[in-house]
Amino acid sequence: MHLLRGRRGRGSVGPACRKGPRLASHWACVKRKAEIPAFRLALIQLHVSSVKSDNLARACGLIWEAAKQGAKIVSLPECFNSPYGTKYFPEYAEKIPGDSTQKLSEVAKECGIYVIGGSIPEEDAGKLYNTCAVFGPDGTLLVKHRKLHLFDIDVPGKITFQESKTLSPGDSFSTFDTPYCRVGLGICYDIRFAELAQIYAQRGCQLLVYPAAFNLTTGPAHWELLQRGRAVDNQVYVATASPARDDKASYVAWGHSTVVSPWGEVLVKAGTEEMVVYSDIDLKKLAEIRQQIPIFSQKRSDLYAVEAKKP
Repeated sequence: MHLLRGRRGRGSVGPACRKGPRLASHWACVKRKAEIPAFRLALIQLHVSSVKSDNLARACGLIWEAAKQGAKIVSLPECFNSPYGTKYFPEYAEKIPGDSTQKLSEVAKECGIYVIGGSIPEEDAGKLYNTCAVFGPDGTLLVKHRKLHLFDIDVPGKITFQESKTLSPGDSFSTFDTPYCRVGLGICYDIRFAELAQIYAQRGCQLLVYPAAFNLTTGPAHWELLQRGRAVDNQVYVATASPARDDKASYVAWGHSTVVSPWGEVLVKAGTEEMVVYSDIDLKKLAEIRQQIPIFSQKRSDLYAVEAKKP
């Protein structure tokens, strides 16, 4: 079942390595997880304002709503507590733990669910990062992903943006385990780099989540294409959580938060307004696809490899 819930109601949206020891471990993990029933994933497409307290209150309220609808894992969008822009990052930056992440920890514990905290501008040791914090059902901080690939682009006549003016890149992979599946994390521009998704798949991830804020230039051209590509290439579920579109903002997000199946099907896609989208993630379906088209065992590791430089 794949559902949309916006401010005005809800509606149905249609039907959601290498050889050797690593591969054996990978398949053991897949088979073990495939025994778990399907679970519900929720993506919160939040309208982000310039008032941080309002953003936090609305985000927590929508997390509660998602939990009541049966969601076990909930993701917020990129930069959910702050307008997206280089001039805003220093102003809205926080330590982790800090006010924003404390509220996410509390709501995760109160709801008894996993909360993928989109991202916030993080300040640490004199540097700023675009950081996603994940909290477990007991409120514990499970992992902190700092955006690896900074969004520095120049499309003449369309958009110029340079995150590196204020932000520093992260330098580590980020995964976490749940009773349902293993999840790999990226933030927005990270999705353009296929190697990251490949490494996550090698490490046994069945779901990749990218809090993201594509724009009106890159969104219509690449948003769905990249998600379907990452999903099919790695036979994983891919989810993206975007801010809602605000045409008055200095940076206008594309919206259209999406979940894509390992077969490349778009299971659910939001519109542009603030809403919550739901998709039931079926790991048995994932296992069936990997059995039918066994690309992991067919990779030519004698000819090529994607290798992580760090653990």
